[in-house]
Amino acid sequence: MDPNDLEALTPNHLLLLKTLPSLSPGVFQEVDIYARRQWKQFKLTDNSAIYFKKEPTGLPFRHDFCTFKPLPPADAREERLLIDSTAWPETPILPVPLSLEQTSDPAHSTFTILPGRGGGERHVGDQLEVLINIFDFQGHAKKSGGDLLVARLHSKELTAGVAGRVVDHLNGSYSAVFPLLWEGSAKVEVILVHSTEAVTVLRRLNSEQPDRVIFEGIFRSGSISERATCNICLRETSQPQCNYTDLRTGEPWFCYKPKSLNCDARISHVKTGYKKVLAAKEEKLFQRNVNFVVPMQASGSANVTVFPQRKGQTRINEDTGKSEHSGYYYQGVWRALDGTRVQQFNNSTDISQCLKGKIIHMYGDSTMRQWFEYFKASLSDAKEVNLNSPNQAGPFMMWDNANKFLVTYRIHGLPLRISIIPVSKESYVANELDGLVGGKNTVVVLGIWAHFSTFPIEFYIRRLQSIRRAVVRLLERAPGTLVVIRTANLQSVQLSGVISNSDWFSVQVDKVLRAMFKGLNVRLIDAWEMVLAHDLPHNLHPQPPIVKNMINVLLSYICPKK
Repeated sequence: MDPNDLEALTPNHLLLLKTLPSLSPGVFQEVDIYARRQWKQFKLTDNSAIYFKKEPTGLPFRHDFCTFKPLPPADAREERLLIDSTAWPETPILPVPLSLEQTSDPAHSTFTILPGRGGGERHVGDQLEVLINIFDFQGHAKKSGGDLLVARLHSKELTAGVAGRVVDHLNGSYSAVFPLLWEGSAKVEVILVHSTEAVTVLRRLNSEQPDRVIFEGIFRSGSISERATCNICLRETSQPQCNYTDLRTGEPWFCYKPKSLNCDARISHVKTGYKKVLAAKEEKLFQRNVNFVVPMQASGSANVTVFPQRKGQTRINEDTGKSEHSGYYYQGVWRALDGTRVQQFNNSTDISQCLKGKIIHMYGDSTMRQWFEYFKASLSDAKEVNLNSPNQAGPFMMWDNANKFLVTYRIHGLPLRISIIPVSKESYVANELDGLVGGKNTVVVLGIWAHFSTFPIEFYIRRLQSIRRAVVRLLERAPGTLVVIRTANLQSVQLSGVISNSDWFSVQVDKVLRAMFKGLNVRLIDAWEMVLAHDLPHNLHPQPPIVKNMINVLLSYICPKK
């Protein structure tokens, strides 16, 4: 094949060319090598990839007032790769004045279930593919990608559900692909979470307004008390700054120096509110029931009937773990597809027997504290030890004397969007992990994501690099330690919270979190799929049936079935 022919190909041409069944292995390899060299790959499934034009190489992007210290070469290379892995298609510059007319409209947009193999029946083990076409408010087809869509296949009758894989074809059309895992009825649901124009606004916020959450430090000495603005990124003023960068981990935190007190007089951290950063017309892009988290209509039927597996047909085997999906619900119970045999721990005795002799350390945000609260409510014989800790932050501890197990929780270090935490209770996860002995009876559970969505992704990458190094050190000195990572999940967000808790931000941190711990001897609990696949509404803190399934997965890791 002439290289000049390849030069003329667009990303969509390359994508189509790679999927041609008549393409010889030699030509396929030539196209693939060229694509990887000229375009940065955004992996979507094992069988498809979309390529975006490479950005100019060089120094990492520098934000106006949020700078980052140089990294060692290996960490810097990883940071660049991770930033590339969160790449999103180019989104349009918003017109002035802003009008909804040419923006994505879920009311005009549709999805269509494509015919099955040979146009006939669908059976367990098949794949269901759905074509999604996005139109604007004028009813015109969109010509570019970048919308945030989520999809699931579910059955209310069977209390079954599985998340879909959405592929952006960069031309206004998308595909959603689902494995068919149960017999009977199934219904497709596709939701437009954010239009591509809304994504333009969201990606701008993390670049230009990383300080939109208002944090303050409380300083006190004797009868004098003062407050000062604090953040990772402080705008330059004539006011001196106090540097609270952690000496061991290098985690940055700064406050403006109070007028009369010294930097060492800081006693507490508080979140006091949010800056108004959306222009009035930009709010039009985040209207519930209009263009923000809106289900789309099917062109034709949204329902399918799935028949039993064909004789001799290969289906996804739940014991092999050979699936790109983490699992699915059936009769309200999560069935893993990663090889884990998920057991049901339905009462205090079952849970206590599993935890017998164990030490469980949980670190993270309020989605991890929710798990501690689940254990507290479920374990009748375990007693909480009063450590006089703040309600949101911990540290918290439960001890069961009869079964000799300990469960602890501690919130991760700054930034923290909580009402108040004393400086004495602040602690970074990497430092906590370095203080653990570890071993075969120790379980470490990490859920660290929700408080990082308002900052440039570089900051989250560096925090996870620090935690990962501590995890590696722990596993090296105590190889029997079980480490479990909880992923991000979809949320229910109103306009007032979209600047800090948008699912688009969660997509970015979730990709980085999964990539950061890939290849390590850790286990994953896929909260993203477990929330998306369930019938219950999305929530930052998933509802009890979902949490119960998450805990069942965790306990199945701790006490694997022989």
